[in-house]
Amino acid sequence: MVTVHLISSMAANRHMLMGHQMIDSNWYDAHATFYGDMTGGDTMQGACGYGDLFKQGYGLQTTALSTALFNNGLTCGACFEIKCFNDPQWCYPKAGSVIVTATNFCPPNYSKPEGNWCNPPLKHFDLSKPMFTKLAYYKAGIIPVKYRRVLCYKKGGVQFQIKGNPYWTLVLLYNVGGAGDIKDVKIKGSSTGSWLQMSRNWGVNWQTGAKLVGQSLSFQVTTSDGKMIEFDTVVPANWQFNQVFDGKKNF
Repeated sequence: MVTVHLISSMAANRHMLMGHQMIDSNWYDAHATFYGDMTGGDTMQGACGYGDLFKQGYGLQTTALSTALFNNGLTCGACFEIKCFNDPQWCYPKAGSVIVTATNFCPPNYSKPEGNWCNPPLKHFDLSKPMFTKLAYYKAGIIPVKYRRVLCYKKGGVQFQIKGNPYWTLVLLYNVGGAGDIKDVKIKGSSTGSWLQMSRNWGVNWQTGAKLVGQSLSFQVTTSDGKMIEFDTVVPANWQFNQVFDGKKNF
């Protein structure tokens, strides 16, 4: 009885957690295409600011988002569950679903009158080819899908890559779990005394004009669901630009 109660309690807590993190159990309509080949080379870099998606832990489980979903880059890092729907000619039977992280932008194209799947207000996923071909035959080109937001599960801690120059610090945050998409970042140097508000430069790159060279650095990161984690002194005082530091905690 104790075991049953414990499991029930865990399930209830998980349900509450998912509700708090705005994970929506409803499925929504969209369409999906793919870009690149099976190696995923064309999916690297991109409008969210990530680099080598294999080294950063995302691999081929990625998607680009149309304007309606991309939200000017605020949705970068969010995770989606996607399944092929109501297209028996192309959907693989019993294909199930794929879970992907938003790492890029599918730009609109206003130069032709039709076939512009990434134009507003359409909700569209431009998947890596390996993800698309888990759902449907590649010759389909485009398929109707159902999607929903899900929690991101990432191995290890949030990663912080420090870029910029002595007068301007740009921090790339990746491998973010939980809701996945970041809405606020604060930074504190060992000599600043207080938390400094960072602003989003583009994608998952956050910036500050404070001079921080020679100081150990701490961060407060808040995801879109309002959950905040403090990463205390995760960057040592002898840091160099372009180094990556492990936050050792995750959402």
